Amino acid sequence: MQRLFHTLPSGVREAADAIVDLASAPASSLRAVTPHATDTLPNGVCRALWVGAAGDVAVIAEDDSAAVTLTAVPAGSVLPVRAKAVRAAGTTATNIVALY
Repeated sequence: MQRLFHTLPSGVREAADAIVDLASAPASSLRAVTPHATDTLPNGVCRALWVGAAGDVAVIAEDDSAAVTLTAVPAGSVLPVRAKAVRAAGTTATNIVALY
């Protein structure tokens, strides 16, 4: 892995590298997503979403307060977005899975 924090002291640099590794590591947990009008994802912010059946996905990203609809997402797509919610209004895709 390429070091991103060359100027940090040794102990801090290793800790920062570990955080970067964790953020880019494969998912360790999967949860089926039921789009909802108000609820957030039950396990908190996910690393990505997998879309099983094509359609639109209305998603609220980790740092956003409103949903943005990603249109015409093909079946089998992985959306690399740290999502906190998937809204029912605007979501036509099905078989969505949150990757944690």
